Amino acid sequence: MQVLIDTHAMLWFCLNDSQLSRTAQDVMTDNRNELFVSPASFWELAIKISQRKYSLPKSLDEFINTMLDEQDFNMFPISVAHVATVASLPFHHKDPFDRMLVSQSLVEKWAIVSNDAILDAYGVNRIW
Repeated sequence: MQVLIDTHAMLWFCLNDSQLSRTAQDVMTDNRNELFVSPASFWELAIKISQRKYSLPKSLDEFINTMLDEQDFNMFPISVAHVATVASLPFHHKDPFDRMLVSQSLVEKWAIVSNDAILDAYGVNRIW
């Protein structure tokens, strides 16, 4: 199964945070699944760090490079189709980063690992 990982799920997995659900952890550690992260997640994280709303144990570029090297995550680029789909999404969720993740999930027909229940309103296959 191919799955897109929401920002918080990515962080909680990489930092061994107990907030990650058992189901999410099982999906993310199952070698049969292909795990993808969006540049939107790294952009969101960069903004939160610059606003001092979040901090990491190492620099953001070190964190990203380590995560991509050590975890089985694949960077998935944002395409024109993803951007165009955002324009047609209803405003169940106003967060631009989550809207991009929803769009990528819908366009690619991938499940998304997220604890954000509002994403269900978009008809995505949300795993938590």
